[in-house]
Amino acid sequence: MAQTMLEGSAISAFCGGIAVMMSAGIQTDEAVYMLADEHEDSNFKSICHEVYLQLAEGVCLSEAMGSTGAFPEYAIAMVRAGEEAGRVEQVLRRLDVYYEEEERTYAKLRSSVSYPAALLAIMSIILAFAVAFILPVFIDVYDNLTGTLTAGSFSSMNVSIIIGWVALIITLISTISIIALTILSRSESGRLRMVSIFEKLPFTRDAMYQLALSRFTAALSTYVSSGLNTETAMHESIGFVTNPKLRAKVEAAYKTMIDPKNPRSLAQAVAENDVFEPLYARMLSVGHETGSSDEMLSRLSQIFFDDALERIDKIIDRIEPLFAAFLTITVGATLIAVMLPLIGIMRSIG
Repeated sequence: MAQTMLEGSAISAFCGGIAVMMSAGIQTDEAVYMLADEHEDSNFKSICHEVYLQLAEGVCLSEAMGSTGAFPEYAIAMVRAGEEAGRVEQVLRRLDVYYEEEERTYAKLRSSVSYPAALLAIMSIILAFAVAFILPVFIDVYDNLTGTLTAGSFSSMNVSIIIGWVALIITLISTISIIALTILSRSESGRLRMVSIFEKLPFTRDAMYQLALSRFTAALSTYVSSGLNTETAMHESIGFVTNPKLRAKVEAAYKTMIDPKNPRSLAQAVAENDVFEPLYARMLSVGHETGSSDEMLSRLSQIFFDDALERIDKIIDRIEPLFAAFLTITVGATLIAVMLPLIGIMRSIG
């Protein structure tokens, strides 16, 4: 059993490599064995070896992947659905693109926050030193000069202390939050927690919804192409939905499809319950009428995924300027906290 989850880039390489070799007519177990030989990474090689041993014993690919503990549940479930549909190669290619783009997004997120996080950590130390050591020195000076100080000087000292503590607390909270998010982005379970957090934030909520919609639509496409009726495919695909808002819509659509009094088709249920935007719901209706629902769902999944990545990229591009502004304000607050007591003392002496 693997001790660590594979990174997105490794999952992408695994799925993409096997898909390419399967398209060349190589059996799955041989493809996994050859893939292990092509990579020198010990963890990746050992996981491929575990999968190969399972395949050699007659276990299917999805079960072999699950036994290692190195693959996310979404990838395992999609491969399982592909095996049922006889479309393992197509599913692996889709997972290749999905995890490659996911890893690129998380890598960009880490690079965007790592430098500001380091600066914030340094600023936290400076602010802690100023609050713990510098401001108490000023307080002692004020006590020694009590007879000559004005009320304005005491006011300056109080404001300085308040600014110092507020800046320190805000900076510490921001630093800890950024470091925690950076650490979480390195594991699958951590990323799931990150997604849960981002689903609640107003500036990331829409992007997370589109990402969840893409995963749901991809699963639905795979199940429909396997020959399952649309009601069963919808029921199985609900398990892939973790976004609360989307899950409520999908469950409502499923209830509409199985309504004994007035059952609707997949396209009708999706449109009536606002699972897709009207344009995409019409595209699904066209696919249903032409008998190509699975292909249309696959196309829509890619559209939703691209839209989610575009939204996430825009958010990430705004992170660095926001951190730069925050650091500027923090530096200014630090200078003010130190200078106000000096100004008060100079005013009293003068």
